[in-house]
Amino acid sequence: MDEIDLFLQEDFGGRGDITSNALFAQEKGKATIFANQGGILAGATEARLVFENLNCEVILFKKDGERIEKGSKISEVKGPIKSILGGERLALNFLGRMSGIATQTRQMMEKCRKINPKVKIAGTRKTTPGFRRWEKKAIQIGGGEPHRMGLWDGVLIKDNHIIAIGSIERAIRLAKEKIKDKPIEVEVTSLEEAKVASELEIDAIMLDNISPSKGAKIAQAIRQTNPEILIEVSGGINPENVASYASYPDRISCGCLTHSAKGLDFSLEVIGKVS
Repeated sequence: MDEIDLFLQEDFGGRGDITSNALFAQEKGKATIFANQGGILAGATEARLVFENLNCEVILFKKDGERIEKGSKISEVKGPIKSILGGERLALNFLGRMSGIATQTRQMMEKCRKINPKVKIAGTRKTTPGFRRWEKKAIQIGGGEPHRMGLWDGVLIKDNHIIAIGSIERAIRLAKEKIKDKPIEVEVTSLEEAKVASELEIDAIMLDNISPSKGAKIAQAIRQTNPEILIEVSGGINPENVASYASYPDRISCGCLTHSAKGLDFSLEVIGKVS
């Protein structure tokens, strides 16, 4: 059973769609999915897979990453009416959730690129349990970076690591000693911590919950010590304030891309029966 089948079972349970089963036998039909809002389309591939897993045929009229308008026709679905109705909500959930994330990512990126053409917008691990893969994909479709997928693909030394180990310097030295094949990043909250980290030649420094003006000064000091270090900012950044951070970091990571993105609205309408 693949993941989409697992998601379908959440709707079907052990008895299936009892409403459609009561109303239909093997009738076939056709339906259209369209957008009720404009934005950046994401999740079209997954919506197609939902219906294909239910033995339907799907024609996509729009591709992931395209800008869509209200009323845009996204796809046409043909197959058993019971299958179309059984997959409707899951397909629309993929489209709505992923397109909302992609749209917010694109909006924030465009704001920042007007100020700093090289800055990147990245997601965090503040994702929906079990759905991280698709939320991170939506960020990429919107033009952002996924950042870490988990705790396994990059070292990120945070404040609790430093408190537990005793000092930022000891934490960095231990990580560098034991991890040779992954990037090492450390979270700092002051100029003093940033200086220590930059002198130890790590890959990236994250300025966490630091005001834009203070962050700019710390970034300047870091680059004077080690211009090769990637500088990231994070903490409380959202669509309203992201532009104020854009001028100096290489990367801005935002939990709001996933935990606060408003889904786009899509609908499915059955056109009628087909032979």
